[in-house]
Amino acid sequence: MELSPNVAALQPSATIAVSTLARTLRSEGRDILDLSAGEPDFPTPAWICDAAVRGIREGMTRYTPAPGLPALRAAVAAGARAGGAHPEWAIESDAVVVSSGAKQALFNACFSLFGPDDEVIIATPYWTSYPEIVGLARASSVFVAGPEENGFRLTPAELDAVATDRTRGLILCSPSNPSGAVYSHEGLRAIAKWARERNVVLISDEIYRWIHFGDEEQAPGLLSLAPDEVGPFVVIDGVSKSCAMTGWRIGWSITEPALAKKLGALQSHTTSNAATPSQAAALAALTDAERTRGEIRSMVTAFRRRRDLVVARVREWLPHLSFIEPQGAFYLFLRVDGEYRDGVTDSTAWCSHVLEETGVAMVPGAAFGDDRYVRLSYATSDDILEEAIRRLAEDRAPLT
Repeated sequence: MELSPNVAALQPSATIAVSTLARTLRSEGRDILDLSAGEPDFPTPAWICDAAVRGIREGMTRYTPAPGLPALRAAVAAGARAGGAHPEWAIESDAVVVSSGAKQALFNACFSLFGPDDEVIIATPYWTSYPEIVGLARASSVFVAGPEENGFRLTPAELDAVATDRTRGLILCSPSNPSGAVYSHEGLRAIAKWARERNVVLISDEIYRWIHFGDEEQAPGLLSLAPDEVGPFVVIDGVSKSCAMTGWRIGWSITEPALAKKLGALQSHTTSNAATPSQAAALAALTDAERTRGEIRSMVTAFRRRRDLVVARVREWLPHLSFIEPQGAFYLFLRVDGEYRDGVTDSTAWCSHVLEETGVAMVPGAAFGDDRYVRLSYATSDDILEEAIRRLAEDRAPLT
């Protein structure tokens, strides 16, 4: 069957080989320690779950407006204003579109903004879906990384090196999946200025913003800059990571109201509204902000402790492997290409070899655009993390 050009270039996930092997080994009775998780290992707070159940019992089982419940859109706007936005931003509900997860919000933005002959710069390493979503819009991805010693964070110099007269967008993620790197306010300001001066749409993926290990409760975000420092933009966020609600599928975009109207129109013809009970749960999380922040603080305390444990053990037991020290999210991006040998010449082969020898599952860096690295998730218990790194250091057969 001949495929449409819309999907002909789609690539399967670079993680399939390793995840398939992990399932096979587990079915054979092997003790697999999974460090590949891209979601918090904490349960959704019970009171948020109760809000969804209460909503169902009160009849919140029907369609909502495609861009989301008016009360939820208003709560997102209020949360953005209260969550570190510059006081000159006048963010209201007409700037918000609630979607079935941050991934749909990203798709809505890219599909509405980009098309054939457009180029979209993607900060590398990147979340695996960015280039595929850009490709679905028939645009071209242009990959660029900042200096490794600076956590791959971009500056205008790197952007100038790849920009052309076809450059239409820039996708940035801070805190980063997969590296955990975080842009400072000044670093973000420089990027925003570069994009504004070139009329490049800046898509800022801030889904991990609350999982931050710096002095501020949240990582710097695009809306923390003054409005006159920002050109055309879309901010992507949601409750998936901050509230341990990945399966509830609630994300959103914040942008100029005229664009938000188009994003809502697109969504009305693709998925319509996000699940109504899930919106009820998200509304509870956003309206009881202090209670939610308490839940987030507890989760971030655990992630910080785990981050410190992983960093200490890797430095102690695997000193020959370098890494980007995470400032947010819950990943360690570990450089392993110094161990590549005949038969193990890329990150996927390395992860497969390590999985077979030790039972430790990680994600190949190829999935994120850098084949020298692997991603280790510390969204699991301290005991599992310590045992996994011990196995990597002691139990692994030498690569040959």
